[in-house]
Amino acid sequence: MKPLILLDTASLYYRAFHSLPESLVAKDGTPINAVRGLLDRIARLHQDRSPRAIVACWDTEWRPQWRVDLIPTYKSHRLAEIQEDPDDEVSAIPDLLAEQIPIIAEVLEALGIPVIGDENHEADDIIGTYANTESGPIEIVTGDRDLFQLIDDTRGVSVLYTSTGEMNQYQELQVLEKYGVRASQYVDFSILRGDASDGLPGVKGVGEKTAAKLIQTFGTLREVINAAQSLHPEIKPRIANSITDSQDYLAAAAKVVPVVRNLALDPVSKIRLEAAPQKVLHDLGEELNISALMQRLIQILEIR
Repeated sequence: MKPLILLDTASLYYRAFHSLPESLVAKDGTPINAVRGLLDRIARLHQDRSPRAIVACWDTEWRPQWRVDLIPTYKSHRLAEIQEDPDDEVSAIPDLLAEQIPIIAEVLEALGIPVIGDENHEADDIIGTYANTESGPIEIVTGDRDLFQLIDDTRGVSVLYTSTGEMNQYQELQVLEKYGVRASQYVDFSILRGDASDGLPGVKGVGEKTAAKLIQTFGTLREVINAAQSLHPEIKPRIANSITDSQDYLAAAAKVVPVVRNLALDPVSKIRLEAAPQKVLHDLGEELNISALMQRLIQILEIR
């Protein structure tokens, strides 16, 4: 059966923006490096994977307030890296990328690729819901390790992880080989270890190897906490104290890190869009200075 491909769209256009030169511009001078990079990725996915459908999962809220309320540092460094005032979320995306985001949405919809978001949720939560409700095989395309938590061989859910220009498929075995934990344990492992890219501090003194060993030994975060509180001999006293001292963080992270899997979304079969006529797409390609890429997409997507 052909796979359903779920795009972690922001992750992909961020990588395209930072990997392609800003000299790539539309006829009016608007930068289009993120647009071009994302569309090229989609073209290659269609050629290589022959999907039954592609859904562009969208960050309607890339830093939902409910997650920030639980962990104030959640993704806060991404604000600080870009702007002087970390409370001013309007400037949270580089200007040269921000002006491309509406263009990306416009082009995707013109190509018949649905752009799906949900109020107060991230693209991860859209992906989590479809990975949980649609039939497999499902391939999640992302540069975000957090989505390894969704991998499920039984249901045919895998991750196509993009890094340094490459794309590697992760199933349960690959997660176990790389991190020493099962995909179903990845959330607990990530909470203990922390993740600087998401502003998750983790437990002081617990790095990747220690987090993996704790999960391997006790199975779940809850059991790790119980063992720390009882001063289990398998946990060094310093680490046990650190875990016990991190109760507030651990309780909050247990709500923040798992992706939402039960949003009220229409089934993919009900949200497929008709692509725009070829002339409209050709004109859009001319306007954006991506005529050859647009023609390639028209052919690959078999747009009439």
